[in-house]
Amino acid sequence: MNEPHRPPLPGGFWWLWTSTLVNRVGLFVMPFLSLYLTVEHGYSATAAGLMVSLYGFGGILGSLSGGALADRWGRRPTMLTGQLGAAVCTLGLGLADRLDLIALWAAALGVTLKMSQPAVGAMLADLVPPESRPRAYALNYWALNLGFSVSALSAGTLAAFGYLTLYLVDAATTLLCAVLVFLRLPETRPVAPAAVRSQDPRPSTAEVLRDRRFMCLVGLNLLVVAVFSQRHVALPLSTAESGLSPAQYGLVAAVNGVMIVTLQLALTRFTQHRPAGRVLAVGASLVGLSAALNAGSDTVLLYSVAAAVYTLGEIVYVPTSEAQVPAMAPASARGRYEGVMALTWSVGGFLAPLTSGLLIDAYGTGALWLGCAVVGALAALGYTALLRPRTLPVDAPPSTRPLPQE
Repeated sequence: MNEPHRPPLPGGFWWLWTSTLVNRVGLFVMPFLSLYLTVEHGYSATAAGLMVSLYGFGGILGSLSGGALADRWGRRPTMLTGQLGAAVCTLGLGLADRLDLIALWAAALGVTLKMSQPAVGAMLADLVPPESRPRAYALNYWALNLGFSVSALSAGTLAAFGYLTLYLVDAATTLLCAVLVFLRLPETRPVAPAAVRSQDPRPSTAEVLRDRRFMCLVGLNLLVVAVFSQRHVALPLSTAESGLSPAQYGLVAAVNGVMIVTLQLALTRFTQHRPAGRVLAVGASLVGLSAALNAGSDTVLLYSVAAAVYTLGEIVYVPTSEAQVPAMAPASARGRYEGVMALTWSVGGFLAPLTSGLLIDAYGTGALWLGCAVVGALAALGYTALLRPRTLPVDAPPSTRPLPQE
């Protein structure tokens, strides 16, 4: 069967895509923060987990504030504020030499980096028509991981010149991303006539939280994100425990980006025509399976196999999950809905490292990975139950309709 004609994506989307790629190419700090703290400064896994958790806590504040600002202030100024702030905070974190200062800058970096994420998601939904959004989200995610593969492959080499080099390059690319946004991206926030705004005001964040069906989706995403977040704490510590060098860990981490770059678009063309619930359940199952494989890994090859399984799950899961948000959100509240969904990544980034550091010190990395496998399986069951086909009246409110089968 011939694939139906796909309309071209608007030019504004490609500038947004380019800014995402530039920012991600230089994203060195967070993947290597736990190694920086344990290997360079000699802190414990618990201390490293706490610092990464503070970054996640800052992200909670950034996700909520960024979503509200994207709706009220605008997508473009919110993105610029977050990116400029992130460049400053990255430099501060790299120059900090005491644990209390590291904690302060890590939290501030979480706020500023996550502030722009809801605005990016809302701008993408503003720019791209609904029928093209699954492809646009897949392409944007492809850019994220193309940049990640470059940063993972180069970070080990740059670290040989000192960890400060990673922070300097990270800050420079974040600043360049802000320049691209300033020069090339217009404001896209929908502006309704005054009469319409008075009759249908933008929902508050509290009203978004009362959207039960959407919040079920958010809760399941949080479970999967809790496993995703282990890449930043448990995986580098597991590889170090197995005797792998930072450069070898970089190779394992690069498997993720390289596979996404080569397989993302082809697999998305396949999954976008399948029921969203089934795709999300398969993705969560693969992520859980990869955690079980990590529990028994002790070589670059075995860790790479686990990373390959994880990546397959991520490829089918993330774009499908992201495409559900604008499908469920009214246009006037896209920023807030994006902010609440982004909140799951921040909460996961806060709780997962905090608990994983404690669990690793108490029980070892193997027990942690097995627990993550169970969480992945539970999320898969949840998606199967939540997204079962059902029949509703055609005039049912958006928050109660079945999710679109992207």
